Amino acid sequence: MADPHDELSDQRLRGASAFQLLHWLAGGRTSAKRLATLHQEAIAHENAMLNAFVALDPQAQAAAEASDARRAAGGVIGRLDGLTVAIKDNIDVGGLPTGLGLRGRHAHAAREDAWVTARLRAAGAVILGKTSLDEGMLGSAGASATGATRNPHRHDVIAGGSSAGSAAAVAAGQCAFAIGTDTLGSVRIPASHCGIFGLRPTLGEISMHGVVPTARRLDSLGILSRSVQDLAIVLQVLGAYDPADPRSRRRRVALAPPDWEPGRLRSGFIPDLAALGVSDDVRAVFTRATDALALELGERVDADFSSFDVTRMRRAALLVMESELAIELADELAAPDDGVSPRLRAFVDYARGKSAVDYARADRQLDRAVVFGRELFSSIDVLVLPTVPHGPYAIGEDERANDADLTCIASLAGCPAVSLPMGRLADGLPVGLQLVGAPGSDLRLLELAEICAARLDSAPNYPVGLAA
Repeated sequence: MADPHDELSDQRLRGASAFQLLHWLAGGRTSAKRLATLHQEAIAHENAMLNAFVALDPQAQAAAEASDARRAAGGVIGRLDGLTVAIKDNIDVGGLPTGLGLRGRHAHAAREDAWVTARLRAAGAVILGKTSLDEGMLGSAGASATGATRNPHRHDVIAGGSSAGSAAAVAAGQCAFAIGTDTLGSVRIPASHCGIFGLRPTLGEISMHGVVPTARRLDSLGILSRSVQDLAIVLQVLGAYDPADPRSRRRRVALAPPDWEPGRLRSGFIPDLAALGVSDDVRAVFTRATDALALELGERVDADFSSFDVTRMRRAALLVMESELAIELADELAAPDDGVSPRLRAFVDYARGKSAVDYARADRQLDRAVVFGRELFSSIDVLVLPTVPHGPYAIGEDERANDADLTCIASLAGCPAVSLPMGRLADGLPVGLQLVGAPGSDLRLLELAEICAARLDSAPNYPVGLAA
């Protein structure tokens, strides 16, 4: 066991959780300036390979020095004071462009911070910069005009998407934690592929004001980290009512503290994962993990998904997403040299060829998913399933249509969901366990996730890929 008073190495700092870094900052064992410098140097040395960051904030060092000054003065400090954060490039950061993974979108800087960015600054976080994402926020492989984001575990496979850069940066120890967005699984998919923790909160828990929309009825901010504790800390900083966001939730009371009793839960399992396209090797890891969690997950209940047509639901959601992107990207699509790929243009053109009736039909289909979720959680406390039907695949392979089939369930129903490492596949790559709860059960879900993570002990040694 390491001496608690020994010198903190760069590798140890890069691999630590945000929770641990806060303790070291409070105890004077490290400083915000050292963390910011360490992470900036890591980005400078490694980003050419990983392609996790697309823009750096020139004010990061000044923010870190201000954090250190606040601690030295003994005054009020923020909950995240001195922690470095990476922010997905569809979220406004004042003074930096919001690029969306498009070639021509970086011409103009955002005039002001998004809600989430402002909350992070107010809590003392040091913003390092913007992270890569799938072009136009539409994808699950992490491919954009700036190139593919590579998985820190193995550079020839995808990091997942669309919050690819945020996940890769966390796994590689280039920041303390990161912010992404999740429409159908864009936080949880890369969390699974990169072997980290990812949270999609209850719909409306964190304001989307200042975030470029993909599908407003499905979009959620998400958090990526190296521990469950980090997710809970950041959630309670960011979760608040924002009147500028039409879908922001005004709670009558604060987030409910955990009141589940592990071991007495009703845990829902989908009886036939193979029918949902889950690969043999992922099912094998899932079986081992859930067998190990037999006590923690309590009573196993078969979750009836016979009335939930995942393919039909996914197609309805995609039509809504493509329709909103047709509005958001109108200027880029109209320009003679728009920088929009044929792939993204085809998605948008498909939506343009549909009628208002088609859109309304899709919208109603998504309403049925919300009702399905309410009925599901009247008989179970938590839904337990893999995060992604398969492991990370090679960069350059065609994107798989079912990448988001397991994550879309929570998204469509407006539920919180968390992905945590549950083991490794035969090729050594990580795979995630997904826990889904009823709307509003975010902290209870995180408590269960922390218990499960401790029991499984399947998180990799961070920072991933440093030796490579």
